[in-house]
Amino acid sequence: MSRQYMSGCQAVASAVSLAEADVIAAYPITPQTSIVESLASMVAKGTLQAQMVHVESEHSAMSVCVGAACVGARPFTATCGQGLAYMKEPVFWASGLRLPIVMAVTNRSLLGPNTIFCDHQDSVSTRDSGWMQLYAETCQETFDSILLAYRIAEDARVQLPIMVCLDGFFLSHLYEAVEIPERESVRRFLPKVPGRQPMLDPADPKLLNVLVPPDYYTEFEYDKHHSMLQAATCMDEVFEEFHGGFGRRLSRIEPFQLEGADIVLVAMGSMTGTIRAVVRAMRAEGARVGLLKVRSFRPFPEAEVRELLRGAKAVAVLDRSISFGSTGALFQEVVRCLYPVEPKPLAIDFIVGLGGRDVGPATVCKAIESTQQAIVRGRVDRDVMWPDARTDLLRRWGWETHDGD
Repeated sequence: MSRQYMSGCQAVASAVSLAEADVIAAYPITPQTSIVESLASMVAKGTLQAQMVHVESEHSAMSVCVGAACVGARPFTATCGQGLAYMKEPVFWASGLRLPIVMAVTNRSLLGPNTIFCDHQDSVSTRDSGWMQLYAETCQETFDSILLAYRIAEDARVQLPIMVCLDGFFLSHLYEAVEIPERESVRRFLPKVPGRQPMLDPADPKLLNVLVPPDYYTEFEYDKHHSMLQAATCMDEVFEEFHGGFGRRLSRIEPFQLEGADIVLVAMGSMTGTIRAVVRAMRAEGARVGLLKVRSFRPFPEAEVRELLRGAKAVAVLDRSISFGSTGALFQEVVRCLYPVEPKPLAIDFIVGLGGRDVGPATVCKAIESTQQAIVRGRVDRDVMWPDARTDLLRRWGWETHDGD
């Protein structure tokens, strides 16, 4: 085990190299470009024995991964933002064909207006594609998640593709110390054991992705749904084995100081580090607040979230996405978990960090203050609030707004 100072993008590339990916499909897009640049350099130097395929678009990048997985290769690609939107068609092929593809997504806002900065709109927009999704907080988690992703996706009970999501710039370009295990220990954890692949064999010709009539389509969708549910059990087992082999404990969900918490903040991604610091400071002052960090958005840890939030007076979800006219994606999942809980906690969704806006301590404190006020009132007047929105700018544009709305 060695410790190296590297960015989130470099952590992804290093993990892919140790995972011994066979085929890498590369198309650059900010802020993930340095991932495929690093992998291309490894292939050129001979330190990674893989086929590097330089494609003309993100659609082609995923198509290459689909083809590679169909012949039993271990593929990898990376994208974000508009690139993920452009490859959406073969993204659905990958899950429909039950291919264990791993893709890093350096989360980036979707256009327009034009931007290259971070929020979760790109990845949560694919939440119904049949892909698993893991969200990382740190460079170390990013590295670990790539190794975990291959192991989970290739499990015979799962056989679904998976995204490892890291916040663009906040994590992709942040440098931190990362512990890198020895190659042999990674090989023991992540052996190349074929599952249902390869499907394509010249000696046994097949036609894939054929037209399916209504008589059969529902059963294909049920099969994917069941495998996504199976992935939850698989993740728990793989996380535990990872802890035994590498000494780092990860889980689908991570509670922090929930004991006796009246207010629980729920979030995912890099901003959970800031929230944790705020919670720690407020706890020291006697405030009854806690944090619930979601690492696995798909499959979503429904039962675990329900039990951990039981007893809270209010739940504040910090969403880095918005379903326009509704709420953020994470809030929808949390409220679904709370539906059977009695007494039901109050729940407020705080839309924060869109377009790369920093989620600092002041924003977190504002969300906590608004939630405390709801507890005092005994009701939620507005279940969607925008605590970091510039109301002065909105008023200049002619909008009448509520502070924090």
